[in-house]
Amino acid sequence: MTSPIGSKRNVKIFVLYLMQNIGYPLDYITINDIIMQTDYVMFLDFAEAFRELEDDALIEKLPSAENGGDELYAVTRRGMYVAEQLKSEILPSLLDQSLECALRYLDFKKRGVKISCTYEKLSEGGYNFRCKITEKAKLLMEVNLWVDSENRAKRMEEQFRGRPETVYKSVNALLSGNVNYLWD
Repeated sequence: MTSPIGSKRNVKIFVLYLMQNIGYPLDYITINDIIMQTDYVMFLDFAEAFRELEDDALIEKLPSAENGGDELYAVTRRGMYVAEQLKSEILPSLLDQSLECALRYLDFKKRGVKISCTYEKLSEGGYNFRCKITEKAKLLMEVNLWVDSENRAKRMEEQFRGRPETVYKSVNALLSGNVNYLWD
């Protein structure tokens, strides 16, 4: 089974593009987490492509002595060239959305922000939709809503997971009476 983004070549371009645009070395687990944020690449495709990128000298493992013992990876000059020349083979909107998710993930990870979103069917009908944002164990926002259908709950979950910071900003603005954000 191939990843939704397409061939293994596209997976490699995708990985190089994200790593290049993040702009600093990352450990393997963080790179994996970033790639998995959008569901465009399957885990096994990523793992295989990553090793090939390293074998082809498109990414390199940096000496661990320079990184406090962590194994970090960076895009080589050759990898940057490949990413720049071949990025047009992937939809620009997909690359933009994925980079936005990756940068948000890194920011959230650094700040200790966690998001959760669930929904459950209620015995009396409808669904209970719950989303939550915490930062270092401090609850920033929690919303519970009753919704009429599973389809609506799924769409709400997708929107929340795609832009939790926008949901937080919107709820905050609405509750404080500053609704001009809708037109800004």
